[in-house]
Amino acid sequence: MGAGPKDSLTDVAGLLVGHHHEIDPDAQLGSGAATGCTVVRALGGAVAAVDVRGGGPGTRETDLLDPSHSVQQVNSVLLTGGSAYGLAAADGVMRWLEEHGHGIAMGSPDQVVPIVPAAVVFDLPVGDWAVRPTAEFGYRAAAAAAEDFATGSVGAGTGARAGVLKGGVGTASIVVEGGPADGVTVGALIVTNPVGSVFDPRTGLPWGVGSQGAKAFGMRKPDVHELWNANALAPKGTALNTTIGVVATDVDLSASACKRVAVAAHDGLARAIRPAHSPLDGDTIFALSTGTRSVVSETSMPTAFMQDLPVLDAVTAVAADVVERAIVRALLDATTIAGIPTYRQIFPSAFES
Repeated sequence: MGAGPKDSLTDVAGLLVGHHHEIDPDAQLGSGAATGCTVVRALGGAVAAVDVRGGGPGTRETDLLDPSHSVQQVNSVLLTGGSAYGLAAADGVMRWLEEHGHGIAMGSPDQVVPIVPAAVVFDLPVGDWAVRPTAEFGYRAAAAAAEDFATGSVGAGTGARAGVLKGGVGTASIVVEGGPADGVTVGALIVTNPVGSVFDPRTGLPWGVGSQGAKAFGMRKPDVHELWNANALAPKGTALNTTIGVVATDVDLSASACKRVAVAAHDGLARAIRPAHSPLDGDTIFALSTGTRSVVSETSMPTAFMQDLPVLDAVTAVAADVVERAIVRALLDATTIAGIPTYRQIFPSAFES
């Protein structure tokens, strides 16, 4: 298996990503703007499901994604800062989609209802508490959606904090090689803002380097004095956190199958963040299927769902891997905001050749 051409969620055909944020260059903890939102747009709609694992989620329209419910596709997914206040940004995403005719048709061509599930991270103490994403943020993020997009301290990751370090937005993709899912692409985009630790206190390496090892990320084990300094950093100091994201594939899956992908994707979150899914996090992952690639089953199983199982098994395994890698990318691409140190600042020797 190898990374997609851009190693990005948008390697999954039919998806675009856009950000909008406000950052005060002089932002400090408690003052200056430092928040934003990220929109994943599904061109033509995508089959969707969600799995919420954290004890303190902030979400919108997640009940609608139950596989037994009537609506089976979404037009966009909103990931946003601002805690529950940030859900207002979904109104702006809906407005942009309506203006462009995207949504469930309800009569005449200009009468549509866009479907925009959303999830939030708690970033209010980073910057000014009163500055949080609005409907205008969502509208601009939807309008900015493209195949190429920035990562790190942008969009919904602007005010993200990963334990004692700066968090942010990360992405990754894998193209499956061989087997029944040969050629299928799986991608993830994750907003990393957990209460848990994102690096091993014994080695200083991100937990998420996983089985690939540090070399796969151009890293090595950092010097011991940097590790001592990192372990002495003050704790995050807030009881409200959350890691949220989207994992997607281009293979045609049902809503029930997407639910299994969302469930499996949380395994990657748990590998890269320790502890994960705490009562203090609202960990939420959406799963999308754009259906732009068809796979011919070679099994003789009796039902369509059973025939899809070999492909689904491969996609779920890869889903955990791309989420794990996306979390590491968020750490490595983050930049300092409001004085929160980045991984690269704390462990510079990890990147020395």
